[in-house]
Parts: sequence; C-alpha cells; structure tokens
Amino acid sequence: MSLKPADGVTRVLVVDDQPLLRQSLAMILGHEPDIEVAGQAADGAEAVLRARAARPDVVLMDVRMPGVDGLEATRRICADPALTGTRVLVLSMFELDEYVYEALQAGASGFLLKDARPEDLVEAVRRTGRGESLFAPSILTRLVAHYVAAPRPERVRALRHLTPREVEVLALIGNGLANDEIATALAISVKTVKTHITHLLAKLAARDRAQLVIAAFNAGLVRPRA
Repeated sequence: MSLKPADGVTRVLVVDDQPLLRQSLAMILGHEPDIEVAGQAADGAEAVLRARAARPDVVLMDVRMPGVDGLEATRRICADPALTGTRVLVLSMFELDEYVYEALQAGASGFLLKDARPEDLVEAVRRTGRGESLFAPSILTRLVAHYVAAPRPERVRALRHLTPREVEVLALIGNGLANDEIATALAISVKTVKTHITHLLAKLAARDRAQLVIAAFNAGLVRPRA
C-alpha cells in the first residue's frame, strides 16, 4: 500500500487525448496546495514514458485514446517494478462494465466518471495518493451487482484466516469507506485501521486496496443497495 509523500504533496500525471480537457483537469488539480501536476500526456504510450520519468504518485488516466489506450497503459504502469509507488485512477465518460473490470484487472486503484464535480475529482486524487481505492457510486453499484451474481468460493474460504475485526474492516472497504470513516464506524484509530489493512493485504495476497474491494465483493460482504 503506497504511503502519502513525506512532504504532503501528491504528484499527478494527467493523461487525456483531448488537449482542452487535459489542460482543464491539470488546472483544477494544480490550484490545490497539496497537489502538484507532474506532467501531462496525450496517449497511453506517452503516459507510460512520462510516468517512468516523473514517478508520480497518481496517474489520472483516460480510457479511450488512439494508439495505446488507457487500459493498456494502466497495465504497463502497474506491472512496472520501477513504478510500485504509482497508483492509477481511471477517468472515463463511460461506465461500461468491461471498462471497469478490465481497469481493475490491469491494476487500477479506482474509477471515476468525467461528469464528477471538480471537488470530487480533487478528493479522488487525494485518496488515491493515500493508497485508498475510489469508485464513483454508480460504478460501485455495478461492481456489487456483478460480484454478488458471481461469487468466488476461493475468496470466501480465504476469510477463514481473518479475525472478526478484519472482516469488519474488509466489509467497510468494500462499501467504499475511507480510513477515517472506517475508524469512526468502528470506534478505533486511523492508525489501527491502517494496521488491519496491512494484515488484510498480506492474508488475502492483494496488491492494493482496490483488490480488497473485489475480495469483499467476492466474499459476499457487500450487498446491493435498495
């Protein structure tokens, strides 16, 4: 799980093939005192090159781009041993299921829609930079529906190795809660929440928090909302 930079500033690489949108996103993020735009890229191939050069904390990645698309770029970045501290937040105009699942399989830490409010975008980048996962509410609903309809027995068996408190934390992660929200819900400290998450990552052999979200779905700990 990646840690927030020591200086408190989250460095972001903005990737989108539309210059106006890309520059607008960079402007929104660059106005925040705790966020630094580390660069911009117009396609997936350039994104991989710039990520390797700049080593950003977060890559804000468009999906549909000419040449190397955002999904393939995400796959390359997340598989690069030199970029283990870099997280990918996928940004798309679409909430098509295949994009969500492919992005997660590629190693993305979150999925946000382009109709999100500027303040939601900023918070998504901050959370991703802290090593948390972030999914738009509609995306989270689709994920829950998909994984409840197709449970994974192997993940259910894996829960036998978890403590009751770890199961509670996993369920709250699956419901999209941030660390401070989990701490409030369980009346424990944020530090204790982080310790539980470290144990969950190890016990479930999960790469990052996004995979813990999927594990919660697989285990049936998250239910569709009425």
